[in-house]
Amino acid sequence: MIIGLISDTHGLVRPEVFSALAGVELILHAGDVGGRPVLDELAVIAPVRAVFGNTDVAGEPGLDDRIEMTVGGRTIHVSHGHELGAPTPSRLLARYRADILVYGHTHKPLVERAGPRLVINPGAAGPRRFNLKPSVARLTIAGADAGAEIIWL
Repeated sequence: MIIGLISDTHGLVRPEVFSALAGVELILHAGDVGGRPVLDELAVIAPVRAVFGNTDVAGEPGLDDRIEMTVGGRTIHVSHGHELGAPTPSRLLARYRADILVYGHTHKPLVERAGPRLVINPGAAGPRRFNLKPSVARLTIAGADAGAEIIWL
């Protein structure tokens, strides 16, 4: 299964997102969505599940506290990361037990392995901030194997 990962859109879906996530079977949004229209636009590509970030309204329809799911026998946890203050792979690995941890908040793309576990921040796909290039990620789960790649926008 190929899953599109996106975060920190802050109300903007860049046109490049459509080609970067073409062919994914599901999109997981790691927060700071910026409103329902973002989720509706992304749903043109694939079904979308999303969590709220620190700039979203908690309890907004379509935004969960966190997402916990299993795909191909691998457990996935998605949260924005702001619940940890300054999220880092080590803090996420200590707090959550899932095989694959997806977060946003820092706007810094990252794919890091910790033994059999994988920590992914797709970066920020929305308005450019902090002098960082916009990005998303693609997560591929095939049997017991999981890998991710950052796609620059």
